[in-house]
Amino acid sequence: MPASVAVDKKKLENPPLDLHFLGDRVLRQGAKRVAKVDGAIRKLVREMLQTMYSSNGIGLAAPQVAVNKQVIVIDHQPDDATSEPLILVNPKIIRASKSICTAEEGCLSIPGVYLDVVRPEAIELTYKDENGRPQKRMADGLLARVIQHEMDHLDGVLFVDRVQNGLVLAQELKKNNFALSAVQPLDK
Repeated sequence: MPASVAVDKKKLENPPLDLHFLGDRVLRQGAKRVAKVDGAIRKLVREMLQTMYSSNGIGLAAPQVAVNKQVIVIDHQPDDATSEPLILVNPKIIRASKSICTAEEGCLSIPGVYLDVVRPEAIELTYKDENGRPQKRMADGLLARVIQHEMDHLDGVLFVDRVQNGLVLAQELKKNNFALSAVQPLDK
């Protein structure tokens, strides 16, 4: 039944939702669990997908569009018309690999900034799909990274909070007109 949230993978001139950017308080609030996956949640998912595709993103969390709900959309293969987007409602990581990897990340809420972040290489998670059915899956590589990045948004955490090289972080933020004071480094 994924057709209930299917959208064309194309850029819209006027995407339905507005992205919020580093420095906006809405990005720092913890998202609330979704009590019931219903038509309103599926509408939100469709609009999030349209907004994500319009911004050339591969993941988007509801807090980035000022919706305080635990909803994430991901499509790490946006150029593949046959790949279905992944919809995560109330996601929870139940296991993370001991092996970690460093890779460059960017974020629709911090355009132009791309920096290295260390994360577990593989994860196992539970979530509800767009029809409210409980799901469990393993993810590794890029998909695992995107899921972890988007799940951070549900806790009010941005990828720049995880960047370990403070000098490069400061330079990149300044170059892209973001304030270093908007970063909230995580305790190591």
